[in-house]
Amino acid sequence: MVSFYQSNSLGKKPALRRLQQVQEEIYRQLHLLIPDQFAFHDVLMSRVSGSPDLRMEILERHNYTTFFRLTYEFRDGEERSYAPDAHIRFYHDAHIAEATSFNVGQGCVRTAHPSFPIRQIMLQAWRRNRALDRWLDYLLKQGHSVATMQAASEQKIN
Repeated sequence: MVSFYQSNSLGKKPALRRLQQVQEEIYRQLHLLIPDQFAFHDVLMSRVSGSPDLRMEILERHNYTTFFRLTYEFRDGEERSYAPDAHIRFYHDAHIAEATSFNVGQGCVRTAHPSFPIRQIMLQAWRRNRALDRWLDYLLKQGHSVATMQAASEQKIN
C-alpha cells in the first residue's frame, strides 16, 4: 500500500541540547561580525558591495549580557525601513547567543507567555534561532565581518 502521509518534526519533542548547539554557533558567528568597538558605540553599520546596509543597534548592556537588534537598513530618501528584524541576547559568560525575536515581515514579536505550553515555546525558539543561524551564515558569506562593521557615526552616508 502506498502512503502519502508525510511526517513532520512538529510531533517530536524539541531537544534542548540541539537548541543550545545552535545558540553556540550563533555566538561563534556573531564573533566574526562584532568588532571591539561593540562596547563603546550604540549603533554599528556594515557596508559591503551587493548587500543592503547591515545595522547593529545596542538596546541594553549588562555585565554578562548585551541585548541588540540586527537588521538590514533600507533607505528611500529620508524614510528608513528594517528587515529582517532580529533581536538577540548575547551571553558573554555562557558563550551563547539567542534570538529573542526574529520576524522577517513584522519586526519584534514576543512569543513567550506563562500560559504557553513549553513544547510550543521550544518549537518557536528553535525556529527563531535556526532562522538567525542561517541568516548569519548568509551575512558572513556576503562579506560582512569585523572589518566592515564600524560605528555608525564614523560611516559616510551615500
